[in-house]
Parts: sequence; structure tokens; C-alpha cells
Amino acid sequence: MKLLIHFLRLIRWPNLLFILLAETLFHFCIYKPLYPSSVAELDFRFYLLLVTNTFIAAAGYMINDYFDVNIDQINKPEKVVVGAYISRRWVIFWHLILSVVAIYISTIVFPFNNYWHIHLSNLLAILLLWFYSTTFKKNFLIGNIIISVLTAWSIAVVYFSKLTIAEITHPDIANAANFKFAKLTLLYSAFAFILTLVREALKDLEDMEGDAKFGCQTLPIQWGLKPTKVYLSVWLIVVIALLLIIQMVVIPFGWWYTTLYCLALIVTPLIIVLVKLPKAYTSKDFNLLSAWIKAAMLFGILSIGFFYFLF
Repeated sequence: MKLLIHFLRLIRWPNLLFILLAETLFHFCIYKPLYPSSVAELDFRFYLLLVTNTFIAAAGYMINDYFDVNIDQINKPEKVVVGAYISRRWVIFWHLILSVVAIYISTIVFPFNNYWHIHLSNLLAILLLWFYSTTFKKNFLIGNIIISVLTAWSIAVVYFSKLTIAEITHPDIANAANFKFAKLTLLYSAFAFILTLVREALKDLEDMEGDAKFGCQTLPIQWGLKPTKVYLSVWLIVVIALLLIIQMVVIPFGWWYTTLYCLALIVTPLIIVLVKLPKAYTSKDFNLLSAWIKAAMLFGILSIGFFYFLF
């Protein structure tokens, strides 16, 4: 039982639930209402897409901890699993198994000639997560951008899994449902991208001690504390401004409850982070701010559920 608990910690099960929740809501609350005639076969394909994405993400978290074990022993020694509870050999084994099974399931579900973009994205995600753990994470901004892109892709992949390569290259933009689906995909993917950029930078601030000891060139190590806070403040202001503009656009449609939800549960946590950021100096402070960002991301994901009733 203890081994299972440590295994779940290793694969970051709360983060996997985030992925499952976001993709499930996107499928059932946006795609299904927009395309009510979609057949049950597409639901089955979606379930296997969930398995594929979850396995790839879990393998990525495993390999990250595998290569980060020395840094984690400084930054968060009480949370180290690799080597302490699960041997490094088993971590590599499970990373390989999850990655191979994910690719195998994908090849069965998505015919290669029509959906080669899905297979390419899966392979690219596995490779990026590997090289992120070995190299990119230690480089200035590159690691943060990679993780932000992959987080955004975890939402966008639902959209692209519904389209063949021919439909992507020759989109039917005159179709109202297609336009709404693409617009919402872009909106939520951009939201995930920006907030992940912010959260990754906060994590870099939290882990500065261990990162500096092992020669990492992360944003706060390269720029320093104050410029990094300015960088974070700019992104926070951008996303808050965009969310407020969106609310101003939808108010004429009478979507008052969605506006109140957004202001109370998404914008407010972001404003709290923006206000508290200048006074944050310790790892504990940055960890708390990261938790607020995660809360905003969770409520942002849950907001997808409103579209089930709006379409």
C-alpha cells in the first residue's frame, strides 16, 4: 500500500486529474453540445485519448524526478521518492512502459494516414519531456516555455483529435460550430499557457537554492528576484486584462453568472498573487502564490462546464 502511495506521488496524481478533468469537460461540455450527432465511436476514441495523454504525462513526471533527484534532495527532501522508496531502475522501466503503451494505443485508435499529427504530437511530447528533464529545465526560459506549450496542448489535443489532417489543412470556417470550437480551444489553451508560464516561474523562485547549486540557469538565477517579479506581474496583468475584456464582451448576452464566477474564482486569485508578489521572498511565500495560481487554473478548467448549458 505504501509503495502505491509513493508511486502516485511520483506520477503527480493531482496534476493528472487536472488533465483528465480539463479534457473530459472539453469533450462533453463543448464538443458534444456543438456536434450532437457525433457517434459513440468518437466517445470511445476520446476515452483512449485520455489514457494516452495520462500515460505520457505520468511518464514525463517520472523522468523529471529521476533526473532531478539531487536537486530535490535540497529543495524538498521530504518529497523525494526516486531512490528513497522506488529504485531508479524501476522508474526508468515504468517510464518506458507507459510511453510505449501510450504510443501503441494511439496507433490503434487513430489511423495513421488521417491522424499522423496525433502520433507526431505524442512522440514529440515524450521527447520534449525527456529533454526537458535532462537539459532544457536548466536553461533560461526554454524549460518554462516547453512545459507551458505542453500544458496548452493537453487542451488543444482534444480539438485536433476530432480533425483529420485534411480537415486541418482545409478548414470549414463557414461552419458556426467549427468556428466556436476553434475559438474556445484557442481561448482555453492560451489561458493554460500563460498561467503555466507564471506558475513555472514561481516554482523556479521557490527552488532557487537547489537550482543554483547544480548550475541551473533559470529565470530568477539569471535575472534576479526583482526583474523576475516584474516579469510575473506583466503576465498576470495581461491575463487579468484579457479575462476582464472577455467578461465585458459576454455581459450583453446575459451571462451574468459566468461573469460573477470568473471575477470571484479566477480573477480574484490572480489579483491576490499580483498584490502579494512584491512582498514574497521565501520559498514558502512562492509556494503559497503557486497554490493560488493552481486554484485559478482549476476554476478556469471548471468554467468549461458552463458551455454545456450555453450552447
